[in-house]
Amino acid sequence: MFAARATGLVKLVGLCLMAGVLVAAVMFPAVGGLGLASNRAADTVDQTSGELTKAELPLVTTVLDMNGQPFAYLYDQYRIPVPSEGINDTMKAAIIAIEDKRFFEHKGVDWQGIARAAAKAGVDGETSQGASTLTQQYVKNYLAFVVGKGSDEAYEKATEATIGRKISEARIATQLEQKMTKDEILTAYLNVVPFGNGAFGVGAAARTYFDTTPDKLTVPQAAMLAGLVNEPSRLNPGSDVDAAIKRRNTVIDRMRENGAFGPDAKIAEAEANEYKAADIGVVPDLKLLPHGCVGAGDGPIYGFFCRYMLDYLEKSGLPIDELLRGGYTITTTMDPVATRAAKTAAEEQVPKTQPGVANAMAVVQPGPDKHRVRALAANRDFGNNADAGQSAYSIPAEVTKFGAGSIYKVFTAASALERGVTGIDKQIDVPKEYASRVYKDGNKPYTVKNAGIYPDKMTLTEALAKSPNTGFVILEEKAGLNNVVDMAYRLGLRESMQGVDREGNPLKADGSNGPSQGDVYKRDNSGSFTLGAGPTSVLELANVSATIMSGGKWCPPTPVEKVVDRNGQPVQLKEAPCDQAVAPEVANALAVGMGADTTIGTAAQAARNAGWTRPMIGKTGTTENHWSVAFMGATPQFGGAVMTFTDGVSPQVICNSTPPRLCGTNDANGVFGGQVAAPTWFKAMQVIHGALPPAGLPAVDPRYR
Repeated sequence: MFAARATGLVKLVGLCLMAGVLVAAVMFPAVGGLGLASNRAADTVDQTSGELTKAELPLVTTVLDMNGQPFAYLYDQYRIPVPSEGINDTMKAAIIAIEDKRFFEHKGVDWQGIARAAAKAGVDGETSQGASTLTQQYVKNYLAFVVGKGSDEAYEKATEATIGRKISEARIATQLEQKMTKDEILTAYLNVVPFGNGAFGVGAAARTYFDTTPDKLTVPQAAMLAGLVNEPSRLNPGSDVDAAIKRRNTVIDRMRENGAFGPDAKIAEAEANEYKAADIGVVPDLKLLPHGCVGAGDGPIYGFFCRYMLDYLEKSGLPIDELLRGGYTITTTMDPVATRAAKTAAEEQVPKTQPGVANAMAVVQPGPDKHRVRALAANRDFGNNADAGQSAYSIPAEVTKFGAGSIYKVFTAASALERGVTGIDKQIDVPKEYASRVYKDGNKPYTVKNAGIYPDKMTLTEALAKSPNTGFVILEEKAGLNNVVDMAYRLGLRESMQGVDREGNPLKADGSNGPSQGDVYKRDNSGSFTLGAGPTSVLELANVSATIMSGGKWCPPTPVEKVVDRNGQPVQLKEAPCDQAVAPEVANALAVGMGADTTIGTAAQAARNAGWTRPMIGKTGTTENHWSVAFMGATPQFGGAVMTFTDGVSPQVICNSTPPRLCGTNDANGVFGGQVAAPTWFKAMQVIHGALPPAGLPAVDPRYR
C-alpha cells in the first residue's frame, strides 16, 4: 500500500511539474534558460502548425481500366477524406465524449484535465485520464502518420514520453486553436487517426467496418469507431468482439454523461441501454480495400499488367512511393476483355500448375501516335506462391532469359528490304547447308542446316512463311549483322537489345555487367542472331508487330492513357516520343511479306484449327534447344505475341505433348512455335477481334516487290 501511494505521489509531483513547465513553455515560447525551447524550436512549431492547417493527407491511388472501371488500388494508408458536413453529429459527439469531453472549452491544452490527471495519479497511479486533448492528438497523429508515414520510428518519436515532446505538442496545439475553428480541428482529426485493420480516418473506417459512410453512422456504430482509436489492435472487432463491445458501451455511457442523448436523465439512460444492447454490427467480411498488384482485379488476372504499369510510371517520373500516398487516378489502356481472353487461351494450352512451362501473351494496339498495351497475361497467376502456379514478376513484359527463335528472321528481312538486298517477291538462295565465310564458330566457319526440306530457291515471302535457316543467314551477311541488330532495336526490341546482357540480366547503371546483348552480338560477329537465341521480351515482340502495322512508326508500349492528381489536374509523364523506325514503304512491304504464314507457313495449321480467315502478318519461332517457342502476329487492329518457355530452376526441353511438359535434354520430340504459341495467339485474338470487320494489309511500293 505504501509503495503504491509513494508511486502515485511521484507521478503527482511529476505531472504538476509538467503542467508548470507546459504553462511556461506555451506562454513564453523561448525558455532558453531552462534548455527546453529556443527560437529555432519556435520556428519549427510555427511551421508545423502551419502545415497542419492545410494538411495534405496520404490518399489512395485508384487504377482504372480502359472503360473507367477500377481494378487496383495503391496506398500506404487507406483513407477516404470526408468534409465536416459528411460526418454526422453522432460521430463527432462519440469521439468528443470518450477522448476530450471539454473539447469546446479549452484552447488546445486542457489544464483542468491535467490537474484532474494529477489528482487521479495521487489516488491510484493512473496518469492518462484527461491529459491529452483532441487537438494534441491531432498533432501527434499528424506527425506520426502524415509526416512520419506511419513508420515505427516516427510513431515512437511522436509519442515518446518526454517533457520536450509534450511542450512542442502543446505549443502547436495552442497555435492551431488560433488558426482553425473547433469543427475544422475535429474534422481534421477524424480524417487522420487510425481505426485499425488498415483504415485511416473515419471515411475508411465506416466503409471497412459497416460498409457505410460517416454521415449515416448510427450511435452504436459511431461509438464503436470512437472506442477503436484508443487501441485499434486490442479492440479489433474482427478478433475480439467482447472487448470491442465493452469499449463501445463505455463510449455510449460517456456520450450519455456528456448530454448526447438529451437533458432528461431517465430518457437518456434508457436510450443508452438500448444502444448498448445492440449487436456489434460489423460486416461479416470487413470491407478491406485490395492493395497493390497481387489483389488487382477479379483474382490475380490483372496483376501482370499492374506490375508493368508501375515499372513504366517509375521510368516516366512517377515513382511508387508517390503513388502510394498521392491519391492519383490512373486511367490505363488495359482491356479486360482482351486480358481475360489472353489468360484463358494461355491456360488452355498450358495449365498454370504445369511445372516448369510458362505461356505468356501480350497484346498491343497499333497506332501512328500511341501503342496502347491492351493485355498482359500468362498461364501463371500474379502472386508469390510458385507452388500454386504464381509468378511475382511480369513475365509477359520483362525480358525473359529465353529466345524467340526464328521470329528474329523478320529483322533480317526488314534490313535486307531497307538496303535493297531483295524484295518480297524476289527469290533468295536456300541451300540445305551453308558454311558462312563471314561468321565464325571458333576457328571454323559458322555452319547452319535447315530443319526441313525446302526448294533451292524461294521468294522472301515464302521464306518468311516457311523459315529456312540457311536463306536468312545468307541475307544477314548481305544486309550486315550490325544493321540487322540495329533493326531489331528500331522495330521494338529496345530493352531486349540495350537493357540486358547476353544472359538477360538487367544492365547496371555503372555498366559493370555490360555490354548489352546487342553489343555482344556485334562484338562477337555472331551470325546466330537471326535464329533468335537471345533473351527477349514478349511485350516488345508484340510491339514490333504493332510498329510494322503502324507504317513503321515505333511508339513505347504504354499502359497509361492519362494520370490526374488528387485535385483532378493532369500529370505530365516523361514518356519516350514515337519515332519513324523504318520508312512506311519498308514496313508495308514487310507486312505483306509476312502475310503468308497463316496460309502456307508454319502457323497455317494453327490458323485453320482456329477458323482464322482475317488478313494478318505472322511469324513463328523455335529455339534450337526447344527451351522456348514463340509466335508474333498482327492485324491492322491488334498486334500480339506469345512465348512459351521453360521457367523452372533448371531449363529443359519442352516436349510436344498435351499439355506441353519438360522432358530433360531429349529434343527429338521438342515442341515448335506453331504447336503451342500460335494456337494461344489465335484463340485469344478471335475473342479480342470479336465482330470487328476484317481489315486488309497495306499496299506495297513496287520498289520492294
